Amino acid sequence: MSISLSIVEDLDEVREGLKQFISLSPEFKVLDTFKTGEEALEAIPKLKPDIVIMDINLPGMNGIDCIRNMKDKVPQTQFMMFTVYENDEKVFEALKAGASGYLLKNTGLIQMIEALKELHTGGSPMSANIARKLVTVFREQEKKSIPIEALSNRENEILQLLSKGLLYKEIADKLSIAVSTVRQHIHNIYEKLHVQNRTEAINKAFGKY
Repeated sequence: MSISLSIVEDLDEVREGLKQFISLSPEFKVLDTFKTGEEALEAIPKLKPDIVIMDINLPGMNGIDCIRNMKDKVPQTQFMMFTVYENDEKVFEALKAGASGYLLKNTGLIQMIEALKELHTGGSPMSANIARKLVTVFREQEKKSIPIEALSNRENEILQLLSKGLLYKEIADKLSIAVSTVRQHIHNIYEKLHVQNRTEAINKAFGKY
């Protein structure tokens, strides 16, 4: 069964380019595209796509507010930010609003497809420098962290790669293991650290470094 998507992007060339490229993959089906947050807020709760690709800088309601207003109406939908903004405030505001992924618009299209697949399977894909920003902020916070020694060498290695923003497939390729093995290790990491996602795992492991 294909993964259904909606795209919210005000720039025609970006929106149509994304739609055309993603539609080339038989694993995805683009249900509709929208130029404004207002249009998306009205239509997406009826469409109930698996994933929404959301720009931040939209005319009228911005993408973050759109997610904040829509999240409860489509609890099963995952939101992927796709934006030029990489400052800390925008990143954290988007994640707090309910986004599960955060990619910059200089992300390659092939990597975009892999990130969408990862998002759909429960991952939290982020551009590498966004992940680094999160690590930097967490390191500066005085939060309780769980010793990295709680993880096995392989789990520690995978968590380090996660913190650099690598996707599951990129980690699998780098370590010469199957993607399913990476997923199992990440599942074990989340259980050991008592967290639900990549962001929380990085926080717990590196919070006091």
